[in-house]
Amino acid sequence: MHTPTESVLDHLSEAILVIDPGHDRIVRANSQTHDLLGYSQEELSDLRPSRLFMPDLAEMIAFTQAVLHRGHSWTNELHVRTRHDELVRLEISASLMQATDTELLICILRDHDRQERLRRVNEANSLHREGLERWKSIELVFSEFERQNQLILNAAGEGIYGVDTEGRTTFANPAAERMLGWKAEDMIGRNIHTLIHHSHADGCCYPAHECHIFAAFRDGKVRHVDNEVFWRKDGKAIPVEYTSTPIMEEGRIVGAVVIFRDISERRQAEERLRAALDQVQQLKRKLELENAYLQEEYLAEHNYKEIVGRSPAIHKVIRQIELVAPTDAAVLITGESGTGKELVARAIHDSSDRHDRPMIRVNCASIPRELFESEFFGHIKGAFTGAMNDRAGRFELADGGTLFLDEVGEIPLELQGKLLRVLQEQQFERVGESVTRRVDVRIIAATNRDLQREVAEKRFREDLYFRLNVFPIESIALRQRAEDIPLLAAHFLRLAAQKFGKPEVQLTHGDIERLQAYHWPGNIRELVNVIERAVILAHEGRLHLDINTGETAAQAAPARPNGVGRVRTRDELRQQELENIIAALRHCNGKVFGRGGAAELLEIKPTTLASRIKSLGINRHRFVVRQG
Repeated sequence: MHTPTESVLDHLSEAILVIDPGHDRIVRANSQTHDLLGYSQEELSDLRPSRLFMPDLAEMIAFTQAVLHRGHSWTNELHVRTRHDELVRLEISASLMQATDTELLICILRDHDRQERLRRVNEANSLHREGLERWKSIELVFSEFERQNQLILNAAGEGIYGVDTEGRTTFANPAAERMLGWKAEDMIGRNIHTLIHHSHADGCCYPAHECHIFAAFRDGKVRHVDNEVFWRKDGKAIPVEYTSTPIMEEGRIVGAVVIFRDISERRQAEERLRAALDQVQQLKRKLELENAYLQEEYLAEHNYKEIVGRSPAIHKVIRQIELVAPTDAAVLITGESGTGKELVARAIHDSSDRHDRPMIRVNCASIPRELFESEFFGHIKGAFTGAMNDRAGRFELADGGTLFLDEVGEIPLELQGKLLRVLQEQQFERVGESVTRRVDVRIIAATNRDLQREVAEKRFREDLYFRLNVFPIESIALRQRAEDIPLLAAHFLRLAAQKFGKPEVQLTHGDIERLQAYHWPGNIRELVNVIERAVILAHEGRLHLDINTGETAAQAAPARPNGVGRVRTRDELRQQELENIIAALRHCNGKVFGRGGAAELLEIKPTTLASRIKSLGINRHRFVVRQG
C-alpha cells in the first residue's frame, strides 16, 4: 500500500524516478514513469539504473557525479531503451535528496522530442499571438536557448558564447568570462570578432569577412578550427581551438554557438614532447652510429681472412691455418656441409707464399665420371667426341698456386689412382696427348664424409687418403659454436643490406636469442640464407626471421600425452628417422641430390639430408645398384 507521499507522486503530471546511485537501484517510480518507459512497477524495481541507461552509461555516470557535487543538474543528452525496445531521448532535471543513510537522486523525466514539439508549437503560437518583430523573435530564441541550457553553460569547462547574424554577442558562460577576462554583460551586444578575434597570433589584422565563425552565416556549415587565437581583455593572446555551429530557425540561420577552449598547456606539452622526440631521435642516430662503429671494430678484431668468430673452436682453426699456411703441405678440411670449408681453404691460400697466384676450386661431386680426366688434366682437340679445341685442365690452371678439391670423397674409386699419381709426381698428360707436363700445385681438399670409414669399407684409396691428410683441419658445425652466431649474423646482415639496398635493417636482442636457439642443420650456409631472406622481407627496418625450415621430428619437442597414441622417446624418434631415411635412399638408389633424389622424396633440403645421413652414420653407397 502506497504512503501519502507516494500517492502524491502518482498524481503528478511529470514522470518521477527516484534512484539510489550508491547501490545502483531504482527506489521509486510513479505511474507517469511507467507510461513513459513502458515498464511495470515490478519490472522497474528489478531493473538497475545502469541497465536502464545502458545506451549512454558513461554520460549517465558523469551526470550523476555532477548532481552529487552541485546538488542539482540538467541534461537532454541521455537515452533509455523502453520496454518495447524503443530508444527515447530524455530531458532530465535531477536534485539531490539526503535520506537517512544514503543519497537519492530525484529525477524528473521528459520525452525530449515531445518537449521540442511542444516548445515549437508554443513558440509559434506566442509569436503569432503577440505579433513580435523578427529581431525580437531572434532575441527570444537565444533567450530561450540560454534558459534551457543555463545549468550546462554554468557547469561547462569550455568557453561558450552565442552570436547573432550581425556578429553581436548574445550570451557568454562563466568559463568564457574567466578565459577572456570580460564580464558577460560587457560582451553581450558587442561585435565578438572586433572584441576578441580581430588579429592573428602575429598581430596582423584578421578581417571579419575571413572569420570562420562569420562564414557559418553564409553557408550554414559547422567550423572546427584548432590554430587561432582569441585576445583577452588585458591584451594577451591565448591559443584556442573552437567549434562554431550555426543555429537554424524555420530553415533560416539566426546565429551561431561557439565552444572554445584554451590550449596553452596542450601547446606547451606538444612543444615539450616535440623537443623530447627530437632529442630521442638524435640519441637514436648517435647510438646507431656508435653501434655500427663498434660492430665494425668488433668484427675487425675477431675476423681472420674473412673468417668471423671468437669461439675457442674458431681460434683453434685460425691457429692451425697460421701454422700450415707458410708450408706446401697438403691440407684435408673435414666438416658438415655449409660450415665454411672453402673459406678455410681460401684463408690458407691467402696466408701462403702462393697468394699472388690463383686458387682453383674443383667441385668433385659435380664432375661426370667420363669427364673427370678432361676436367682435371685437360685435353687436346679431337681427343674425344665434342673436343673441338685444346683445353687446359684444372691442374694446369692452378700451376704455381693452390688447387682446392671440394667434396674429394665423391671422386670415383677407379679415378682416384690417376689423381694420386699427379699428386705424387706433380706431372700429367692431357687427354689424347703424350706430352708430359709438370706443375707446381699445392693441394687443399675438403669433404663432409668420414674418409677413414670410406677407406675401411674400400670405397676410398688409403694411399690417397694419407696423401691428402697431411695436415687435417676440422671445420666446426655452427651449433657447436653458438657464441659466434651474433658476429656471423651481424656480418651477413651488413652484406645482405648492401646487396639488397636496405641499410636500415637491424638485429634485435630477441633475434639473436632465436638464432642461437636454433640447431642449424645447414650450418653457415643456412644462416646466410635465413639472413638474406629476412632482409628481403624486412619492412620498416624490422626483420622477419624464418628459421623453422628443415626441422625434423628428432629436433621437435615431444608432444604431451593426450590420451591418443604413445609418446616416443628420443632414441625411438632417432630410430624412426633412421629407418625413414634408409627407406628413401633404397627407393632412390642411394641418390641424395637433384630430381628423383631422397631429399626431394623426403621434402627437405639436400644439405639437411646429407647432414642427417652423416650424424646417423648411414652409408648411402650401400644402396647404389650398379648397372650392367
